[in-house]
Amino acid sequence: MKILVINGPNLNMLGVREKKIYGNFSYSDLVELIEKKGREYKMEIECYQSNVEGEIVTKIQEAYGKVDGIIINPAAYTHYSVAILDAIKAVSIPTVEVHLSNIHAREEFRKHSVTAPACVGQISGLGVSGYIMALNYFRMEKK
Repeated sequence: MKILVINGPNLNMLGVREKKIYGNFSYSDLVELIEKKGREYKMEIECYQSNVEGEIVTKIQEAYGKVDGIIINPAAYTHYSVAILDAIKAVSIPTVEVHLSNIHAREEFRKHSVTAPACVGQISGLGVSGYIMALNYFRMEKK
């Protein structure tokens, strides 16, 4: 099973930015954790991060026919990227949306996800363990 993990803007700054919200894990720590759990689950994992909306759309499109699932943290694009929503819908690859923080307990504008309707589910507020839960979803669904 091949899973593409896409992280949006500013996630490359994990461990530096707003530690009270996003925790102490660095982005490289997060990637290492996901890849380790992927090996344990016998999954092929590709992690990708971009601060550019169009690059994320292109990555989703390039995944068509090549991956079994996508885990995406669109970050700020969650709240307004119709382009990412449309890309997820276009490829019809099961996608789980993940957020480190509880977006529903934050500022009003963060409470709405434009991209979630194209996803099979959303995991929010459980920190880095949300990514592991998303991997576990794919592992369990493919049995």
